[in-house]
Amino acid sequence: MIPADLKHIYWRSRRGLTELELKLVPFVRDCFHDLSSAEQALYEQLLDWEDVDLYDLLQGRITAQDPMAAKLVEKIIAYDGIL
Repeated sequence: MIPADLKHIYWRSRRGLTELELKLVPFVRDCFHDLSSAEQALYEQLLDWEDVDLYDLLQGRITAQDPMAAKLVEKIIAYDGIL
């Protein structure tokens, strides 16, 4: 069950690319509340990216220029939750 305060972020994490959804949805469900407010804001900014670019970021094909965003991406990649 997704807490009410996470529903907006949860639905924004649902993407057109299944590969993205398989990483983002479990991460937001299980880890979002443990992020700092700055990391939560960065996560929301990442959701503004186009699916293809976000996929490339999570595949390590491109890197985030902001070091804090790069660390958040590492957390997302490292999390091994399931839908």
